[in-house]
Formats: sequence, structure tokens, C-alpha cells
Amino acid sequence: MLIRNRTTYAVAAALVASLALAGCKKKEEPAPAPPAAETPAPAPTAPEPAPAPVAATATVASIDLGSAIGADKKVTAAATAFKPKDTIYASVSTSTSDPAATVATKLGAKWTFQDGQTVHENPVEDVQATNGGVTEFHINSPKGFPEGKYKVEVTQDGNVVQSKDFEVKK
Repeated sequence: MLIRNRTTYAVAAALVASLALAGCKKKEEPAPAPPAAETPAPAPTAPEPAPAPVAATATVASIDLGSAIGADKKVTAAATAFKPKDTIYASVSTSTSDPAATVATKLGAKWTFQDGQTVHENPVEDVQATNGGVTEFHINSPKGFPEGKYKVEVTQDGNVVQSKDFEVKK
């Protein structure tokens, strides 16, 4: 029994010694980074894709008022003062961000009297706007417009983009 105890003590002592050595083992330091001059160059990156083409846009360039228009819908007799029974024309010129493009848009015209009352609202028109294109709107009153100051507001895609003041007098 004495031998068995000595063997057990010897095995136990060896186990304790190996655990002590393992616990005291010096931690390994990570390998130092190579000097900056030896740092490998970053992998080349793929070139950025070209930006998507921007769709052409249309804008209202101008509004011309007059009492007559030609076949091209442009005002032939420009005016800002009209007689009560005149037909009043508004020629709306468009331009596009790409001179060769045709751009679908919606144009409308609202005619108001000086007190803010709506005299007439032209139906919105689907327009294929071009650079230098013209759309025509007009109003008339067989019994005559009351004298006073008026305004026409041109809308594009539901937003007022330009307006023009005019007057009706005898």
C-alpha cells in the first residue's frame, strides 16, 4: 500500500509541476508588422461605372401675349393691353435641356382678374415639348371682359412656372 501511495504522490506531483510550468509559460508576442516600405500595395480597384445618362427635361422659356397668332402658334400682334372683346392669346415657348430631345410634359393656363377671381382655366394639354416648341392658350368673351388688370399663369406638370400680367381697357 505504501508503494501505491508513493506512485500516486509522484504522479500527482508531476501533474502539478506540469500545470505550474504551463501557467508560467511566457505569452508569445504577435509578429511585428513589416516596415511601411515593405507593405504590399493595395489591390487595384475596378473603375467606377459611368454615371447613368440624365433624361432630358423641358422648361417653359417664355410667354408672349397678343391679339393674333400665326400658323406656328406664335404671337403675330404682341400686346399687354386689350379691348374688352379681343381674343387674348398666350404663346408658351418651351426649351429642353437636350436641344435634340422631345420631352413629354403637361402645360396649362389659368387666367385671373385683379381680385383673384378665375376668369378661365384652359384644360391641361399633354405636350411633346421641343427646343423652340410653342403651345397656344387663349380666352375670349363675346359680351366683353370687364376693364381691369389680369394675369395668366402657366403651369407645367401641375406647378406654376411663369406668369404674365396684362390689362383690359376700352
